[in-house]
Amino acid sequence: MQLVLVSGLSGSGKSIALKVLEDSGYYCIDNLPVKLLQETVQLLRDAGNVRVAMSIDARSGGALALIPGYLKDLKLQGVDVRLLFLDAKDQALIRRFSETRRHHPLAQGNITLEECLTRERDLLSPIAEVGHRIDTSELQPNALRSWIRDLLEVDRRSVVLLFESFAYKQGVPLDADLVFDVRCLPNPFYDPRLRPLSGLHPDVAAFLEREPQVGNMLADIRGFVETWLPAYTRDNRGYLTVAVGCTGGQHRSVYFVERLAEHFRSRTPVVVRHRSLAE
Repeated sequence: MQLVLVSGLSGSGKSIALKVLEDSGYYCIDNLPVKLLQETVQLLRDAGNVRVAMSIDARSGGALALIPGYLKDLKLQGVDVRLLFLDAKDQALIRRFSETRRHHPLAQGNITLEECLTRERDLLSPIAEVGHRIDTSELQPNALRSWIRDLLEVDRRSVVLLFESFAYKQGVPLDADLVFDVRCLPNPFYDPRLRPLSGLHPDVAAFLEREPQVGNMLADIRGFVETWLPAYTRDNRGYLTVAVGCTGGQHRSVYFVERLAEHFRSRTPVVVRHRSLAE
C-alpha cells in the first residue's frame, strides 16, 4: 500500500496537492484527525485500497507530535509512506489570505494573521522536517501540480536527489537541504545575445564552459554531494534537496543544476526543478 500524507501551512497549496493525488488515482481524505491515522489506514488496507492520500493540518494540535512514531510503525507494517510538507514564506501566505479573504483556521478572538502563522508553524514543527518540504512561495499552481506529479513518478528505492535552481533576489528556498551560491561566476546576462536565453540553451552552456572557474566550482559541488550522499542515505532520508542559486535564477544556476542532474542520474533517482523558469 502506498500512503501519501500532505501537510503544511494554511494557504501553502495543500488542497492543490490533494487534488493532484485524487486525479492520479489515490483515495483521498481531507483533514484527517491524527489519532485516527493508523486505524483509517488499516481499514482502507483491509478494503483493498493500494494508493491512499490524506491531508493533516494544524487543527490536530498537540497530536501532531505523534506523527513521526506513527510513520515508523506504518513502515514496519510494509506501508510505503511519503510525507509532503508544503511551506511558504509568511509574506506569500499573508498575500494569499488577503486575496481570497479567507480566515485562518486557527483564527479566534483578536489574534492577528501573523500570530496565527507563528502558532501554526509551532504546532507543525514535529513533522516539518520529517517529510519532503516544498516551498511554494513563488510557485504558480500549475508548477506545483507538475512538481507533485514528478514526485509521485520517481523511484524511491534509494534517496531521491532533487536539484533546484533559484534566484537570490527571491530568497533562498525554504525546502533546500544544501545551498550553493554561484553568483561569483561570470554572468551570461551581460551578453545581450544571451540575456533572453536560459541555462538550458547550448549557447549559454558554451559561454560558461569557456570559463575554467565554472568547471572548478561544478567539480567541487559534485564532489561534495558525492562525499556526503551516503551519510544522508544512512540518515534514512527519502529526499535530499540541493539548491543552486544565482542572481536571477535564469542562467548560471540552471546550467549547474542540469549538469549535476546529468552526473547523478545514473546512480540514484533525480528530480530537477527550475524555480525561476517554472510556469
